[in-house]
Amino acid sequence: MLEQRPTRRPGGRSARIRAAVHQAATDLIAERGYGHFTVGDVATRATVADTSIYRRWGTLEALLADVAMTWLTTTSPIPDTGGLEQDLRTYAANVARDLTGPDGLAVLRLVIALSSAGEAGVRARDAFLAERGRQLQGMLDRARDRGEHPPDGMDVLDHILAPMYIRVLFGAGPLTPACVDTLVDRLLAPSAVARGTRTGGATGRKTELA
Repeated sequence: MLEQRPTRRPGGRSARIRAAVHQAATDLIAERGYGHFTVGDVATRATVADTSIYRRWGTLEALLADVAMTWLTTTSPIPDTGGLEQDLRTYAANVARDLTGPDGLAVLRLVIALSSAGEAGVRARDAFLAERGRQLQGMLDRARDRGEHPPDGMDVLDHILAPMYIRVLFGAGPLTPACVDTLVDRLLAPSAVARGTRTGGATGRKTELA
């Protein structure tokens, strides 16, 4: 009779520990703000040994950078609806949903705080922004491949993402579906295209929407 080996569960203990540590760090950011807790506080909240955190991440900044990047890469999926306008509307709705979710504000505050956390923090912030830019560019490149005329990624940031970030960070009004749709409308409006054409956009390219 063959001995049966125990079945490995996807992710396993390591994945559960990582999720617990991430959630503990996110909760502490929301409750205390960056710079007001330690690796030991995270370990206590996650009910793991602080040595486990040091062994896996090395520093608190590296852990928090991983928290921010993981949140970004597992939320706000990039849609592929077959058309630029619907892609933009779906993407904007996804971002609004995640920003107003339980961890959205904490992660935004974390990314801002990392900017003043020394070289490691700046690298983490830049990696976060680069990943957001990569996501956007993939969507815009697909539109261009379909023969459409997408705006620049910085135009999407200026017209859609930045206003949503400001509303959430400063509590400047709810991100209702109507509000999010209005932001997309403004990006797609002829006046927005004209502004981009006059200035050449953030990358120096002229942008025209059909």
